[in-house]
Amino acid sequence: MAEHTAEHATDAGHAADAASSGGMPQLDFATFPNQILWLVVALVVLYLILSRVALPRIGSVLAERTGTITNDIAAAETFKQQAAEAEAAYHQALDDARAAAAKVINDAKADIQKDLDVAIAKADAEIAARTAESAARIDEIRASATEAVTTVAKDTTKELLNSFGVKADARSVTAAVNAQLKGGAA
Repeated sequence: MAEHTAEHATDAGHAADAASSGGMPQLDFATFPNQILWLVVALVVLYLILSRVALPRIGSVLAERTGTITNDIAAAETFKQQAAEAEAAYHQALDDARAAAAKVINDAKADIQKDLDVAIAKADAEIAARTAESAARIDEIRASATEAVTTVAKDTTKELLNSFGVKADARSVTAAVNAQLKGGAA
């Protein structure tokens, strides 16, 4: 307890000193001129340090950043222009390639059409020759068949007439058979 009392006594002494001094020293009007002097000195020193050391460094960093940004923007514009030129050249090359491909296709079509026309003409000539040959053969076969039918018809007519006991001469039999073969009546 004795210790508690000693502590309370010291606290009480400090409180009495604070009460007699008038509060916080910064708010003591008696020390204002001295505080204002040191404030001005500190601000002048701070201004000199900032203006001589810190602000030039900050200014040089800002100028360097501005220069870098300006250079980067200029480089980006250059690259953008080069990209646009490259794209235009690409599109031009693509258009040229398409035109060349179309020309090659058209030339190939023309060559194929010429070959096809020649082949068609050759085939038409061959077909016409074969048709003429076939028509000639058919005419030969028809003529030979007609001749054979006429001969058989004459022989058959003579034999039939002879079997009925009718005597017919060759001229009248030939005339009757020819009339029947041509669609007429005897």
